[in-house]
Amino acid sequence: MNDIQTQDDLYVLVDEFYKKLFADERISYIFTEVIPIHLHLEEHLQVLVKFWSQAILGTGGYTNNLTQLHLDVNVKSKLTPELFTIWLHHFYASVDENFKGEKAEQIKTQALSIATILQIKILQQNPK
Repeated sequence: MNDIQTQDDLYVLVDEFYKKLFADERISYIFTEVIPIHLHLEEHLQVLVKFWSQAILGTGGYTNNLTQLHLDVNVKSKLTPELFTIWLHHFYASVDENFKGEKAEQIKTQALSIATILQIKILQQNPK
């Protein structure tokens, strides 16, 4: 198994990841009802490739505010710690099933950091 090396590799990763998310009824509603990504999935996957490419491969090109996007989703439907756990589980599985190496470990570590920061920001937004 190869390490993550290219944007094509990242596309494989995010495509597999979203297949898992859509198949899991515990979290799929976020992507079909709350924010209907399934209606423009290909466009969304390309944005994710840019994000992870910038984060892992240093290519640049991602310009959205990741934190604000998730805070906006949280206003529509609470993003609970359980949802982040499910998200991370599927992300890690998608990485581990397709890649092995330094970048694969780096992307998993970064996903955990992002999930942790987003949960802190959500708590700050709604301190209840």
